[in-house]
Amino acid sequence: MTTTETLIAAADAHSAHNYHPLPVVVATADGAWMTDVEGRRYLDLLAGYSALNFGHGHRRLVAAARAQLDRVTLTSRAFHHDRFAAFCTELAELCGMEMVLPMNTGVEAVETAVKTARKWGYRVKRVPAEMAKIVVAGGNFHGRTTTVISFSTDPEARADFGPYTPGFEIVPYGDLTAMREALTENTVAVLLEPIQGEAGVIVPPAGYLRAVRELTRERNVLFIADEIQSGLGRTGRTFACEHEGVVPDAYVLGKALGGGIVPVSAVVSSAAVLGVFGPGEHGSTFGGNPLACAVALEVIAMLRSGEYQARSAELGEHLHRELGGLLSAGKVTQVRGRGLWAGVDIDRRLGTGRQVSERLMDRRVLVKDTHGSTIRIAPPLVITKEDLDWGLDQLRAVLAT
Repeated sequence: MTTTETLIAAADAHSAHNYHPLPVVVATADGAWMTDVEGRRYLDLLAGYSALNFGHGHRRLVAAARAQLDRVTLTSRAFHHDRFAAFCTELAELCGMEMVLPMNTGVEAVETAVKTARKWGYRVKRVPAEMAKIVVAGGNFHGRTTTVISFSTDPEARADFGPYTPGFEIVPYGDLTAMREALTENTVAVLLEPIQGEAGVIVPPAGYLRAVRELTRERNVLFIADEIQSGLGRTGRTFACEHEGVVPDAYVLGKALGGGIVPVSAVVSSAAVLGVFGPGEHGSTFGGNPLACAVALEVIAMLRSGEYQARSAELGEHLHRELGGLLSAGKVTQVRGRGLWAGVDIDRRLGTGRQVSERLMDRRVLVKDTHGSTIRIAPPLVITKEDLDWGLDQLRAVLAT
């Protein structure tokens, strides 16, 4: 057996089978490239579901982490540490908000947003006890905790994990009429992805987010934008909401906030919203730890330059133009997305999304399938145009056979 086969066999024998990874074993990575245990190089067109917006091993981020490792990595929130105030201040400023509640993983931040909305509903909106409702969209992916899958419409994520948490109403994504009808006096929040990632990079109809923002403001309902995948430069703007000039009541952030080095997430909002929490009412041992704050501060500094947003916008326009050629040629049936983010529906006669991903792997390109015939393309924002074009050439070659 090869080293790859041996390691995969060991993983299959001793880890739960909750993932079905492509048969490649990564050993090292740099920028937009990964190298496996056999020395083969692969172009990464997934970027850790946008956790690696700045590529693998970005020198600024690694340097920030190394410097902090020599100082202090964890205190818990039982004490202050010298990176916390700067992290909260600068992240709030980046978002145009006032307060930050840091957590670790994206789904922890979503759970935090749910708790925030409910507490705000009871304390501020005066919704009767235990009656708070949150409206979400069908096709959503906000994580995999029990509460979050309770409002998922994906049978794979939801089946056999009940009983489910009540308090959510699901409406079709992009349907403003259904959204309007779902809002009641007991609705405390609307929780949406500005672009649905796991669903296949679904972009809502033009004007939808703006209309939801106006509607929630009229009805005294919080608008919470889950920008865990879509935020921090991925779509050509700092936040995907910016494409419609929308500022939500709260951002839910994660993935790229940790620079691909440590898990960092946060809910960022106003003092009127996050101010509902008192000591002991919510927390996290690792949330806002010094190492996380040091890396995230460097991420924020990099985003402030606007370089990565501009790069995503420019290369994203090129990406979608090239993918449009595949659409015209009849190789794919639909292309969606913004910036360096695309969902590509493969003509089913040419194979499933998984089969196309495997063929691309054989040609040293790594992508991820979703929902049968769709592949997602989301390269690190640091990818060069030449490397992106090479990756697209491999996709053309795969679809030509």
